[in-house]
Amino acid sequence: MNDPVAVDLSFEDSLLALERLVRELEDGRLGLDEALDRYERGVNLIKRCHNQLRQAEQRILQLTGVDENNQPRLQPFKHEATAVTKTEPLRRTRKKGGDDGS
Repeated sequence: MNDPVAVDLSFEDSLLALERLVRELEDGRLGLDEALDRYERGVNLIKRCHNQLRQAEQRILQLTGVDENNQPRLQPFKHEATAVTKTEPLRRTRKKGGDDGS
């Protein structure tokens, strides 16, 4: 199923639309046909995001520079998360009695 709205979405907008679809599916209020429709749209958005990431990777490979013979120097793209994630707050360790210099 081609979602005509998804064709012109940016990567970020596609992710937002995907998150919205997931919330609708998790809510459990949709009927079977509506849920299947949302699922198909979600799969299409995932494919779109994947393709956009692959294209970005190719651009990165092309932009890594040139060697001494003016030949492109291509380096593989490292697939690492760059988004800020929630982590547990750092816990302060308490000094045992007598260690604080008092």
